[in-house]
Amino acid sequence: MKHVPNLKSGRGLICPRALEWRLLKGFIIAVIVIAMSSCQKTTPGRDMEGVWQSVGHGWVLEIRDSLSYGFFDITDNSCLLSRKAPLDELMPSLRLEGDTLYLKRGILRYPFIRLENLPESCRGPLTPALANDPIYNFDVFAQTVTEHYVFRKLNHINWDSLRREQRGKLTASSADTALYRVLDETLTILKDNHAFLEATDKVYEELSGTSTVEVQSIPDSVALTEYGDFQVAAMVARHHLAEELAEDSWLIQWGWMADSTAFVQIKAMWLYADLEIPEALIEENGYVDAYVDTFHTMDEGMYIRKEVAGVRNIMARVMDDLGGAPRMVLDVRFNGGGQDAVSFEILRHFNDRRRLVALEQVKSGDSLTPKQGLYLQASAKPYLKPVYILTSPQTGSAAEAFTLASRSLPHVKRIGSPTSGALSTALEKQLPNGWKFSISNELFMDTEGVYYENKGVPADYHLKYAEDRQSFFRAVVEDLGRDYSQIQMAIRDMEH
Repeated sequence: MKHVPNLKSGRGLICPRALEWRLLKGFIIAVIVIAMSSCQKTTPGRDMEGVWQSVGHGWVLEIRDSLSYGFFDITDNSCLLSRKAPLDELMPSLRLEGDTLYLKRGILRYPFIRLENLPESCRGPLTPALANDPIYNFDVFAQTVTEHYVFRKLNHINWDSLRREQRGKLTASSADTALYRVLDETLTILKDNHAFLEATDKVYEELSGTSTVEVQSIPDSVALTEYGDFQVAAMVARHHLAEELAEDSWLIQWGWMADSTAFVQIKAMWLYADLEIPEALIEENGYVDAYVDTFHTMDEGMYIRKEVAGVRNIMARVMDDLGGAPRMVLDVRFNGGGQDAVSFEILRHFNDRRRLVALEQVKSGDSLTPKQGLYLQASAKPYLKPVYILTSPQTGSAAEAFTLASRSLPHVKRIGSPTSGALSTALEKQLPNGWKFSISNELFMDTEGVYYENKGVPADYHLKYAEDRQSFFRAVVEDLGRDYSQIQMAIRDMEH
């Protein structure tokens, strides 16, 4: 029982003057405690201040005064500032463990080690003459390939010879179009599944104007219909679903097949984030280009978190609608990829415990970094009945990571053809002239250390899909009934 003051005897009462003194004394003590704690409190990021270099990837991170940071792309012959912003945007992605600073982006943690000072090459501004020198731009590109491209041996590339040969095609006076052609040709020879090269609009206009390729018109009677992956996916969903439940969702469609099998069509592993894109930008460039332009202005870690939040909301609706199904089909045959973190968030709904699902390591100079385990988190209400993932040669990148990780889930099987074989993360870099490019620097492996680059992740039940993109699309579209029957037959064969 609480103590109740005895008003008649005076016990439990305090005189006014004593009360004033006690209150004043308490206030003084509180002020002193607050002042002392504020003096001792560490500004967020204070212990992270300084210069950090990544293990692999070719990055340098400089944290200044716990207020801002600079992020640099670095090679043995270059250092280019790629982003400068307030530290607050990066703090949710940073974690200091002992002497190592970790940067989390999606499902990966990137370790950084402390440097005494910012490398000399990062301190001074790049002169316009050097930034636009075609030889120097090629050398930065080539050095990036030397330090980070991981598939030279797999693709039988004699890089030293190729580097000399391609450099010899340029001079100090070579035009931007000539530089572009040499870089583009080099990436093609490297046979890198994740390579891209992005120049300026001016370069593309000049390339278009100087093209010597004669385009021959094809008579309408001969021309074949060209299909897009989203287009085919939507046609399949409309045909295969006896009852569609998706509302206001163009990236994932779901519902019931005729036999009460749940069917989920997953068209992409990106485009789920709410980026608050200005309508004017969408009208000018179209939604996807506006989306890309917007997320390129953001910190990558923040952008990925928004992607995951977006797909999590949709998957909650999917599982609420389909959680009672006797089996579920997940169709990623027309899914070209996106973010691995989106793939893992979707797959998490079929996992009952935290488990190792993949291994990853990257090229760092002449060696590979230690293998990093990638873990799938558990769902509070996992779907543990039979799951069938449909795959094809058009299942790419993050959709392949989804397929590979599913091999660790005992109730999940794969139907179709091997995936495209482009599992590595794309390491995006910049050139001194402002162009962007990417190369593969990662081995993405199963839990036994086997990687499927070029080969693709195999299916458990094989359907002979054409490897050519349009041939496969046409075969599906022209006989949707046959596609439906093949899926049903595969499920019956695997369950009996």
